[in-house]
Amino acid sequence: MNRNLALAFVDAINSHNTDNICTLMTPNHLFIDSQGNEFEGKEFMKQAWKSYFEMFPDYRIEISRVVENDSNIVLLGSAQGTYKNMKSDDNSMHWKVPAAFRAESSKNKIKLWQVYADNTFAFNIMNKHHD
Repeated sequence: MNRNLALAFVDAINSHNTDNICTLMTPNHLFIDSQGNEFEGKEFMKQAWKSYFEMFPDYRIEISRVVENDSNIVLLGSAQGTYKNMKSDDNSMHWKVPAAFRAESSKNKIKLWQVYADNTFAFNIMNKHHD
């Protein structure tokens, strides 16, 4: 696994550039969210990232440490964002959580991206605004 590839993926996420994110994915890319849900396919993930960036327009990953071996890389740091309430202009629900990300590569593309984070706070904000 190439550390630069994983960090480029983080940069693409932080720039909210879904085309760049997808350029770095394998066609059968697998995303595993913090709840263990699995989502497969580059095109599906492009739409998923677009929707996520609409909900959290300032979503950002910060990396403080990288651990790697031949086929895996683990990025340690945090994830944060501000929930965009679609029902009002109240955009003040900011969250930041410790997070880890595991990536696997194939042919210099990201074939797996897994998130480890307690996103309970973000889910609670979203549920509160959807009631």
